[in-house]
Amino acid sequence: MATTPLTNWAGNVAFSAERLGIPESISELRAAVAGAGRVRVLGTGHSFSDIADTPDTLISLRHLPETFEVTGPGTVRVAAGITLADLAVQLHRSGLALHNLPSLPHISLAGACATATHGSGDGNGSLAGAVRSMEVVAADGSLTTVSRGDAAFDGAVVALGALGVVTHLELDVVPAFDVEQRVYEGLPWPVLTDRLDEVFAAAYSVSVFTDWRSRGGDSVALWVKHRVGDPAADLAWTGARPAEGPRHPIPAMPPENCTQQLGVPGPWHERLPHFRAEFTPSAGEELQSEFFVPRHEARNALLALDGLRARIAPVLQISELRSIAADPYWLSPHYQRPNIAFHFTWIPDADAVRPVVRRIEEALAPWDVRPHWGKVFTLPPAALAASYPRWSAFRRLMRDSDPLSTFQNPFLEGLFG
Repeated sequence: MATTPLTNWAGNVAFSAERLGIPESISELRAAVAGAGRVRVLGTGHSFSDIADTPDTLISLRHLPETFEVTGPGTVRVAAGITLADLAVQLHRSGLALHNLPSLPHISLAGACATATHGSGDGNGSLAGAVRSMEVVAADGSLTTVSRGDAAFDGAVVALGALGVVTHLELDVVPAFDVEQRVYEGLPWPVLTDRLDEVFAAAYSVSVFTDWRSRGGDSVALWVKHRVGDPAADLAWTGARPAEGPRHPIPAMPPENCTQQLGVPGPWHERLPHFRAEFTPSAGEELQSEFFVPRHEARNALLALDGLRARIAPVLQISELRSIAADPYWLSPHYQRPNIAFHFTWIPDADAVRPVVRRIEEALAPWDVRPHWGKVFTLPPAALAASYPRWSAFRRLMRDSDPLSTFQNPFLEGLFG
C-alpha cells in the first residue's frame, strides 16, 4: 500500500482515499480487498464525477499481469484494466476488432464498460454490449464469474463499480475492418433538426459537432466514419462541404493529435476514435457532461437546447451529438432504448458550468433525460430512479452482492441511499 494525493485527469476531483493499493497479482488483489474497509477501483481517472472516490482505499489494476487470450470464434478474454488503445493493438494483430470505440482510446476497458461508455453509430451499442462474462473479486476476496444468461448479468455489467473489482472480461469481437474518416463543414442547422435521422444513417459512425454560438456559417460540422466495403456515404444532399484539410473538434486547436481524416483508409482503431492513442488530446483543462434522450425525441431535444444558446456558449468549448443503440443493462443510459447523446466539453470552471448544466437538465427533462455516470450532472436520485425501470432491482442486487457496503462510496450512497 502507498499513500499519495491523487486527482482525476481533469483535476476537478481530488480523491480523498487514505491509501492507494497497486497489487501485482490476483492473489494480492483479493487480499487487499478482503482486508480493506471501503474499496474503489481507480482506472485512468477520466471520470469528471466522483464516481471512483472513496475515503478509504483506492486500488489500481495497472500492475496486474497482462492477459489476452482468443478463447473461441469471435471471443477474447482480457485483463479488465487494459486501456482501449492497448487492447485494440492486440486485437488487430489477431485480425479482430471491437464493434466501436469512443472518442478517446486512452481509457480503461473496465471503466468504459461499467459506465456504458460509447462511440457513435445507429447500429453500435456501448462497449458494455460486447461483454460475455466478467470475473469479479467480491468483498470477502472471493473470485466469481458472471456470464451472459445468468440472472444478475444485466445488472452486473454496467454497475458503476458497486458489485466488486472486475479483473477480467470476456468479449464478443468481430473481424478487423478498415475505416475512412471525412469531416464536413457548414451543415445547415435546419438540415440537422429536420433530417437528423438521415444524417446519422449516412455512415457506420457519425458525430455532429457544434459550438452552439450560431445556426449558420461553420458552426456545425460532421465527422463521418465510413466502413470500407459499405455503400459509400453521400453527404452532398446536406449542403455541408468537405473540409479542405485535417480538423480538430475544437476549431482553434491544432489537428495533429486527431486521427487520420480526408478519406484515407486505415485500421478501425486508428479511425473510430477522434484522437490518436499516441497523443494526450489535451492537458485536462476542461469539464465534461453528457445527456441522453430517446432517439425519437431528438428533434424536440435539439430545439429545446437551441433556446439555450446564450447560456451554453459562454462556458462551452465544443459540443458533440452521437447516436447509440439500445442495450439490456439495468443502469445503462441506453437501457431498452436507442439514444441521441448531447455531449458538452466545458471550460474548467465548475461554478460557472454547474448552473448551465442544471438548466440543460431542466430543458431536457420532458424527454426522460439520463446522464453519463462519469461526467458532470446534477439530476437528483428521485429523477434518476424514475427513469430506470430496474433501479430498485439494482439496489437489491447491490445489497445482496455487497452486504457490508465495501464498494460503496458517497457517489453511490447519494444515488441509492
